[in-house]
Amino acid sequence: MENRLKKLLNIAYPIIQGGMAWTSDAVLAAAVANAGGAGIIGSGGRTAEWVHAEIAKAQSLTQKTFGVNIMLMAPNVKEILEVVCQARVAFVTTGAGDPVPFIPQLHAAGVKVIPVVPNVTLAKRVVAAGVDALVIEGLEGGGHIGNQTTMALLTNVLREDFSVPVIAAGGITDGRGVAAALLMGADGVQMGTRFLVTKESPAHAKAKAAIVAATDTDSVVTGFSRTGRGVRCLSNAFTDAYHAKEIAGVPDAELDKFATGTNRLGILEGDLVQGTVMCGESLNAITDIPSCQKVMERLVAEARATLKRADTISI
Repeated sequence: MENRLKKLLNIAYPIIQGGMAWTSDAVLAAAVANAGGAGIIGSGGRTAEWVHAEIAKAQSLTQKTFGVNIMLMAPNVKEILEVVCQARVAFVTTGAGDPVPFIPQLHAAGVKVIPVVPNVTLAKRVVAAGVDALVIEGLEGGGHIGNQTTMALLTNVLREDFSVPVIAAGGITDGRGVAAALLMGADGVQMGTRFLVTKESPAHAKAKAAIVAATDTDSVVTGFSRTGRGVRCLSNAFTDAYHAKEIAGVPDAELDKFATGTNRLGILEGDLVQGTVMCGESLNAITDIPSCQKVMERLVAEARATLKRADTISI
């Protein structure tokens, strides 16, 4: 049976790299694309000029499929959209905002639209508005998360039998996770943390090492009591202080100010005490820092082996 995601994006494997702020640059996106998946340049926190330069750089590094992740609540979203449309990138993934008003502009430029959604209600709305695919992301993922687990969300979404590809995300780190998502009925997966910890990733060496050393209980969620503000990252002094403020009922504006800049501080500058290292929950499966090509080879081999074993399982 033909895979809908592979057909939509013209990729060898139904695997998309997550659009991570500060670390999803042209080099990483091109490496994932050249390995057979779909790479993504993350525009979060970046200027439109930076996005333009990274798109051009990625185009010089690969002839294969890559896209751009757009945070729709960014103050410069209109400028970034203009850059993306002018460059006619293959696709965008969207988050942190309503993608519906921007669909006509992107489609007019030939750009496919793939929103990241945390629930069935939003999934129905964006499908009705004409998106090309969906990323449904569970709370096991790194960074900003929703309230449902990946399995529960995937179960809820797949019952709708949408006409567009459904991409599972959140806590998927190895080939067994890829196979599980495909067996449940997803068309593909999006993975962030696994590609974050690769040779091509610009993440600080200390941040990569911290993720490799981490175990299944080392990630925490800040802001979970605040609607739409939950963020998963490695536990450290910053997250302890944030939780204390959150429990004390500190106003949202103060919490936002306290957290501002911590992502870059942790993931790019390597401050593992006061910075944040956003990562998913399936940490025990990440034990080394290979190339994106090696990661893809492992994912595909593990997924194929798992799918083959599935034929021998009875119930």
